[in-house]
Amino acid sequence: MIRRKVLLAIVVVTVLGIFCGQLPLKAATSRCTPNMNTADTNTVLLPNRSPLVSFRILFMTGSAYDPKDKEGLASLTAAMLAEGGSRARTYAEITDAMYPMATSFQWQVDKEMTVFSGSTHLDNLDKYYALVREMLLDPGFREDDFKRLKEDAINYLKTSLRGGNDEELGKEVLYTMIYPGAHVYGHENRGAVGALEKMTIKDVRDFYQKNFTQANLVVGLAGGYPEKFPAQVKSDFAKLSVGSPAGIKLANPTQAPGIRIQIVERETRSTAISLGFPINVTRPNKDWPALAVVASYFGQHRSSNSYLYQRLREARGLNYGDYAYVEYFPRGMFQFQPDPNLGRQQQIFQIWIRPVEPQNGHFVLRAALYEYDRLVREGITKEAFESTREFLSKYVNVLTATQDAQLGYALDSRYYQIADFPTYMREQLAKLTFEDVNRAIRQYLKSDAMRIAIVTKDAAGLRDAILSNKLSPITYNAPKPKEITDEDKIIETYKIEVKSADVIIVPVEKVFQ
Repeated sequence: MIRRKVLLAIVVVTVLGIFCGQLPLKAATSRCTPNMNTADTNTVLLPNRSPLVSFRILFMTGSAYDPKDKEGLASLTAAMLAEGGSRARTYAEITDAMYPMATSFQWQVDKEMTVFSGSTHLDNLDKYYALVREMLLDPGFREDDFKRLKEDAINYLKTSLRGGNDEELGKEVLYTMIYPGAHVYGHENRGAVGALEKMTIKDVRDFYQKNFTQANLVVGLAGGYPEKFPAQVKSDFAKLSVGSPAGIKLANPTQAPGIRIQIVERETRSTAISLGFPINVTRPNKDWPALAVVASYFGQHRSSNSYLYQRLREARGLNYGDYAYVEYFPRGMFQFQPDPNLGRQQQIFQIWIRPVEPQNGHFVLRAALYEYDRLVREGITKEAFESTREFLSKYVNVLTATQDAQLGYALDSRYYQIADFPTYMREQLAKLTFEDVNRAIRQYLKSDAMRIAIVTKDAAGLRDAILSNKLSPITYNAPKPKEITDEDKIIETYKIEVKSADVIIVPVEKVFQ
């Protein structure tokens, strides 16, 4: 079954190869194997002959730099820059000006990175860049925009995340479990409701002055821009205060032994489950490619061929998706590939189970832990290693198939101080051995310090079932093979070793408060 995944990737990469082969040599080289120019450490340039010009204006700041009791300030500041207009133009005037150019301007805030991105046709470059320059260098900071965007952030936490998205809610709760409130990663990127309610426009102005500086700036450009254009951008952004480079040094993550479970109780028709723990492995680490292979084999995002998906959905029809990650992957229910520019000093190994019928929640939790424990105990097979490695060596081309994605990954490679991502991955995977992967499983994956976030309606009932080790038989609408039903008998009694004090229920209205 995994071989089908490899065949699909080969087809996709072949199509990309044909496309690149049709480009002029210089353009093809730049598109397919970008040459990252970082002679100036504050620029990442990918010039080519494309009629489109892509921008990624990156600042090395984010929610990890939110002051105490002002959680969400970094995100609100970025929103004010991208959706609050400039001093010369209102936001409505800017969107009206961009409309005939068929373009836009986006923002994204993570723990250590804030990025503003957009693309425009070369014919409109001067007009588009003039708007971008105004927004980032001469922001309007109007009171009415501040009130609107603050309310948007509060509504996102209260309504979108708490009230309408079980899967993303569970994933974000898991991060707050793994990183306690005192940790700089310990709050949702958009903030906390109570902190946002008290925030003032002066807080935004102060955060902008302190963090949006030349020292924190990295300009990313890709496409057929004029040769002198990067120098113009650099000159314009010299208007920012010089500042000092942002810097947070995090100790290696630790996790107290034992399973801990947080059940978020909300009125919902399904159950969402997220499991994970911190790892001290990021892209430059020699074992990151090995763990990337493990995550892809066990639960490649949106892949029907990964192991966990085959066991829970294909064999049993229990839910929609069963995925695993070694890097932060927000908004996963809306997209097939992760966004770039989410670089972090620390990551987690995470399993995402979505969505499950409530009556099957206890069984599915047991099944996920059962299969994960098997992975830790037995590792992966040689055949699975070979096929997954081959898939990933080609999948990197899918991740960087667009000019904007190439630019995003090039910025990330600068952050991690590695070669351009496709080259880095192919080289590392080529050196990787079957023994390396199973050693990494034994070294980094564990079953005795798991954190579990569950979103469900009957929180008390699920808590009691877990703590009492209640039998959780599963029924199907159609007959299943004996292999599956025999295994179900083991799973339905699979004991989750957890203390009563370590299974807590949190009303949804208290989350991110």
